[in-house]
Amino acid sequence: MTDGTWITEEHHTLTDLLDRRLGTDPDGEYLDVCGETFSAASLAGRAGALAGAFADLGVRPGDRVATLCENSPEAVLAWWGAIWAGAIAVPINSAYKGEYLRHQLADSGASLLVAQDELAGRLPGVVEGIETLRHVVVTGEGGPGLRGGPAVHRFADLTNADPVPPHRSRPADLATFVYTGGTTGPSKGCMLSHHYHASLSRQIAVCWRRGPDDVVWTPLPLFHFNALVTCVLGPLVAGGRAAISRRFSVSGFWGEVNRVGATIASLLGSMTALLAADEDRPEMPRSGAPQANTTLRLMAAAPVPPDLDARLRERFGVEVFSGGFGLTEASLISWTPPGVPQRPGAAGVINDEYFEVRIFDDDDRDLGRNTPGEIVVRPRRPHVMFEGYWGNPEATVAACRNLWFHTGDIGRIDDDGYLFFVDRKADYLRRRGENISSFEVERVLCSHPDVVEAVVVAVPSEVTEDDLKVTVVRKEGSTLTEEALFRWCIDQLPYFALPRYVEFRADLPRSPVGRVLKRVLRDEGVTPATWDAEAAGVTYERR
Repeated sequence: MTDGTWITEEHHTLTDLLDRRLGTDPDGEYLDVCGETFSAASLAGRAGALAGAFADLGVRPGDRVATLCENSPEAVLAWWGAIWAGAIAVPINSAYKGEYLRHQLADSGASLLVAQDELAGRLPGVVEGIETLRHVVVTGEGGPGLRGGPAVHRFADLTNADPVPPHRSRPADLATFVYTGGTTGPSKGCMLSHHYHASLSRQIAVCWRRGPDDVVWTPLPLFHFNALVTCVLGPLVAGGRAAISRRFSVSGFWGEVNRVGATIASLLGSMTALLAADEDRPEMPRSGAPQANTTLRLMAAAPVPPDLDARLRERFGVEVFSGGFGLTEASLISWTPPGVPQRPGAAGVINDEYFEVRIFDDDDRDLGRNTPGEIVVRPRRPHVMFEGYWGNPEATVAACRNLWFHTGDIGRIDDDGYLFFVDRKADYLRRRGENISSFEVERVLCSHPDVVEAVVVAVPSEVTEDDLKVTVVRKEGSTLTEEALFRWCIDQLPYFALPRYVEFRADLPRSPVGRVLKRVLRDEGVTPATWDAEAAGVTYERR
């Protein structure tokens, strides 16, 4: 417990962390990315070469370098190359296409984009009109066939450049923009400093009791902050090594965990639910069966309800960590450090070593203990939260009203300091670990020529979190079917934002002033008139 004073701690840049590993263990395995392994020395050499190539293409410190890549060695190298050059990395969700992709490239002002070859076909018609974007680097042999747009280069050619020394950034300098899912408008770029990355990596290492003998494995995407701080940076803070898989697979989970010798798995709550429900896996750990657990001691994920927590512990012989709460803008607001027991339903205790956390009403009055309200937070140490929303000072000021960052989430704090998440205040959804802006999905749906109005709400999913339901008013005389609208959405929306449920109505429930009553639609949920894409057997590529 702190006394409320401002705390000063040693600050680090990301290249400081890599330098420390280079000084203690330059040639030992540091990171396994989809089967390709890196030592600190090999990664530093390749990051230095990329940084030199980026500089030759005109990238300067503070410029933005975006990536459109699934988990891969190239995604890690491009991120480190940007950091090495003193640029700001902008990892973009690899499912993005169309207006979603254009918005983040244009909003960030990216001057260079590294795109996976299989995803480069999304670039024509998107990148040509972005004035800041001067170069596209494609990881494969071909190019996207751009006309009159950025110059196109091969990733392999850039890695042959002469390595350059790392740019000496300051701990307060920006390292990464991570875009939020958006709630009432387009997604916003969270500006994250070098020290925030390092500080959060250290906090997670404390919670997980992580040490030099641990191997952390994750299938979580590198365009999320979690994989960066737990696997790319975690071994530089706590020692040991880490492994990143391309994506999550229930059938391949134990084989991949055993291949890399993982002791900790960083997952989503929905992934643990799928693992627990998979009856084809051996029940007992370390049984000698090929798919049995041989090394894993901890599954870290959220949310994990108490009954699922017990099932995972009993079935796989692991500890379960779900006692933490945070956002990209501020983590970890609550945690479970050594000596603090987990409490069923709680997200750990308030992390008062790093933050002040309160519960406010709508007028920013402190509600005290045991009363639900909005979770608000401010830092007790420098540069342990985001630095604001890029290019959007109005949103930054609004979120930091009365000098408290307003999370948009409802929670309560009990008498012992445990934080309980209650609900989301803002109108957004979460599906398979992705925050989804209903505003953005509705905007795309309303661009369909037969759609007059569309409203997106969350309905409970069988595997925790949310599924999307869209209620649509069609143009008079339209013959559009639910399945036809869904198939149209496949080419317009990221796969995770596709509405599982579609319902057509003649009108929508409204308030006396004409506003759509989303709460009514949420309360109704799935009705007999609702079409279900999964029940209909419609398939699509999840990438």
